[in-house]
Amino acid sequence: MFTLYFTLTLFGFIAGITTLLFGFGGGFIIVPLLYRTLITLYGANSPIGHAAMHIAVATSTCVMIVSSAMATRRHWRKDNLILSQIWPLAGYIALGAVAGSLLANATGGGVIRWLFVAYLAVTIADGVLRKGFVSQPAKTAPHQPTVGKTAFSGLVIGTIATFLGVGGSVITVPMMRRRGLSMTVATAMANPLSLPVAIVGTLTYMLASPGAAALPGHGYWGYVDMLAFVVLLAGSWLGMQAATPWVGRIPDKLHAKIYLALLTLVLLTMAL
Repeated sequence: MFTLYFTLTLFGFIAGITTLLFGFGGGFIIVPLLYRTLITLYGANSPIGHAAMHIAVATSTCVMIVSSAMATRRHWRKDNLILSQIWPLAGYIALGAVAGSLLANATGGGVIRWLFVAYLAVTIADGVLRKGFVSQPAKTAPHQPTVGKTAFSGLVIGTIATFLGVGGSVITVPMMRRRGLSMTVATAMANPLSLPVAIVGTLTYMLASPGAAALPGHGYWGYVDMLAFVVLLAGSWLGMQAATPWVGRIPDKLHAKIYLALLTLVLLTMAL
């Protein structure tokens, strides 16, 4: 049991660092690692094994509420947030998140897993092959999209992010990057934009998850593993404490390359 708690704390610590510095953590760190942990501990054919992907995604979104809020506060104090780029996009993301969470509850965990892998692969390829992510042209004023594009983008981000449990950062960071923002600001913006996904997703997994009633033992609220939530959150706070001195100090191009490298590592973890 000590090994389990230590492992979850380590997962949370890593997620706290990546949340603050790269705008993602819960979805791309906790989901694959918690999924593997549950399968290893209980077996793929156990009730928990069958629900492992749903538990991992639900617990991830719950952790994401608090960790994204903490990261948002830290970036706000460092003046890394642009409110005009956050609202009304966050409102449309919340609407899309409702559809995504309901769809996820009606989909098998194996399907979600492989869609998660496919989505990561497409995102990494886009960042490497298409100009504007790793290297940017000369600095210009950030691009402000039309109301129609904002609505469409928000609905798509909310639906996909909640369905896969990734918080939306894998969409919002590249999007903000191509609007002309630095990696520091783009990754900072991912945190407040992940909050609608995390809140809506968590409530759905807690209150509208009939399959969770079959899970053995106590400590589950819907599909959310509350003990894992507490341990992961403690680790996440420690990770943010460790990462705070690095905010804004990583060279922009290197920051973008590390972001893609981390996504590749998560892809390999989930696919193998």
